[in-house]
Amino acid sequence: MQELTSTKKDAKLEAYGLKDVDAHWNLSPEELQKITVEKGMGKETGNGTLAINTGKFTGRSPQDRFLVKDEYTEDKVWWGKVNKPISPEKFDVLQNEILEYLSGREIYVRDGYVCADQDYRLNVRTVTQFPWSNLFVYNMFLRPEESELENFEEDWLILCAPGYEADPEKHGVRQGNFSILNFTKKIALVGGSAYTGEMKKGVFSALNLILPTEKNVLPMHCSANVGEEGDTAIFFGLSGTGKTTLSADPTRKLIGDDEHGWTAENNIFNFEGGCYAKVIDLTEEKEPDIFRAIKPGALLENVVFKEDGEVDFMDSTITANTRVSYPIHHIDNIQEPSFAGNPKNIFFLTCDAFGVLPPVSKLTPGQAAYHFISGYTAKVAGTEAGITEPVPSFSACFGAPFMPLHPTVYAEMLSKKMQEAGVNVWLINTGWSGGPYGVGSRIKLKYTRAMITSILEGELDQVDYNVHPIFGLEMPKYCPNVPTEILDPMNTWLQKGAYVSKAIALAHSFHLNFEKFASQASKEIMEGGPLIDEHHHLDYTVN
Repeated sequence: MQELTSTKKDAKLEAYGLKDVDAHWNLSPEELQKITVEKGMGKETGNGTLAINTGKFTGRSPQDRFLVKDEYTEDKVWWGKVNKPISPEKFDVLQNEILEYLSGREIYVRDGYVCADQDYRLNVRTVTQFPWSNLFVYNMFLRPEESELENFEEDWLILCAPGYEADPEKHGVRQGNFSILNFTKKIALVGGSAYTGEMKKGVFSALNLILPTEKNVLPMHCSANVGEEGDTAIFFGLSGTGKTTLSADPTRKLIGDDEHGWTAENNIFNFEGGCYAKVIDLTEEKEPDIFRAIKPGALLENVVFKEDGEVDFMDSTITANTRVSYPIHHIDNIQEPSFAGNPKNIFFLTCDAFGVLPPVSKLTPGQAAYHFISGYTAKVAGTEAGITEPVPSFSACFGAPFMPLHPTVYAEMLSKKMQEAGVNVWLINTGWSGGPYGVGSRIKLKYTRAMITSILEGELDQVDYNVHPIFGLEMPKYCPNVPTEILDPMNTWLQKGAYVSKAIALAHSFHLNFEKFASQASKEIMEGGPLIDEHHHLDYTVN
């Protein structure tokens, strides 16, 4: 029987165009780790966790992401800088060359699926050149039961060949690396980059087109958890704003840390089966759940070792984007299976390095839609080459690089769902207070946690609010376990005039960014933005 199964598997690979391969199917994490170490592709930490280096690329390359432009995508996709088109013909050439490249090699095949709600399940088969890439897929996608593997049929196929480099001239790409989705063939290609997140985000991008247009499900770049009363909370935010950290709450069960769907039947479900957390500056004290999840089976990326063989989490020599992937069951307190009911509270997380936004504020529906479409955070010095002081960064729907549709499509779906569910929406600034980066200080994690706990326990329903004069946000006058003076950001600045100037400049950045969405945004959404517009800019400064 086993022989027949192997023959069947070989025939599958042959059908894709993979010839003479030595294929390893669905190996256990232990086997993949052993092979990686034996091949000199990684080493183990003191506690036996595998650490690897992703090589030239230590992060995603958004400029090298393409969608095949064909009948399926032509009129659906919001084409532009984020969603770059490539022709079906060029895709076919690249696909054939990747298959040729992988042929004759040792490869690793993994069968998994995404979407924890079985009504929306999508089976994904991944073929990887490296064993550790396959371990990443084991950690991050949902793992089928053993009995499901025998007759597994994929809905999508991922071909991951980091060693293959494209020829921009010939293949119609920007440089040697690329990540391409073909919605008609249901194939994702990743080449020239070994950064594992390209596979994860490729599938997320696919779901961000398929779910809203075919299934009436809102896909969200957010983390989610649920309390004992069944009250779900979701956390939107870009990388580095605290999504993973703040959703790991010892008093609540984690649904997932990065990608979720919100169904017409009013469920929130995790797309994934694992977590992919940043580990720069990680300590057990600050983030106990993530720290303890780093054990055999987890995969550390681009970390630096100390002389004693332990990981130096403070060292960003290779990249500030050091990461770990681990299966969700490495966290003790999880919701199984990973879905729950409608959210009661939604948090938009931003790391405002200008020190302008309040640490916590309550949003109206119009403000919620405006801030969702804006997706604001600030890049701090050191996160990207060439950045020496804070720069405002806007990523529509808190995930623009993965959103194939126009942002207002997602914003309107979110608005409708929020109003139907009667959900409260909060803007949480996990960034600076008392001045910008370099002058003020980062808001303490314990204060942010206290604000979120107060909201989840309904304590901010009972307090009075002030309105921010420039952003129009409602700021609570009191929050348990948080120093009152930090709740209004202007109080924390030594020079009030400097605060006002900085706040007006940031408001101006919001308005400039929103211009590209204005034509498709409703009046209510437009009124959700900062109160200071370009014309008030001068008056306010002169006064």
